[in-house]
Amino acid sequence: MISLSNATLRRGSRTLLEKTTFTIFAGQRVGIVGKNGTGKSSMFQLLMGQLHTDAGEASMPRNLAIATVAQETPGLPVPALEYALDGDVELRELERKLKIAEDKEDVDAIFNIHERLNQIGGYGARARAAQLLAGLGFPADQQMNPVESFSGGWRMRLNLARALMCP
Repeated sequence: MISLSNATLRRGSRTLLEKTTFTIFAGQRVGIVGKNGTGKSSMFQLLMGQLHTDAGEASMPRNLAIATVAQETPGLPVPALEYALDGDVELRELERKLKIAEDKEDVDAIFNIHERLNQIGGYGARARAAQLLAGLGFPADQQMNPVESFSGGWRMRLNLARALMCP
């Protein structure tokens, strides 16, 4: 359950929310609509924990995962497939830890990391990412092209793939 209770949110001198209260229950689908500059992105940043209320309270379950689609994508030299895989934060953290454990030849850590990779479907992540990219119109021969080689519209599709990789 996500809720705001008597929440006020200001950005600079502008008040975006004032004494706002709502609750979103599990399974509900909610849309936030409004003109440019009315605080939709700020509201989302509040829900993501990137902003805090000026008054009142915002609460979310600790184990809640929210996938987001960035509004812009910088021109990066990273291959499109790798960029999409970055959406699975736990996978990437496990890959980082595995490299460290292998460098240290820490057999117990290596075993535990591989066990967790198996539990989260990490061994099939590259295939899932490739399938997502294909479904979004990226031919297999373009999936290793750097993000910077794609137009703005194609980069938005990469952002969507990244969000869809989030468990």
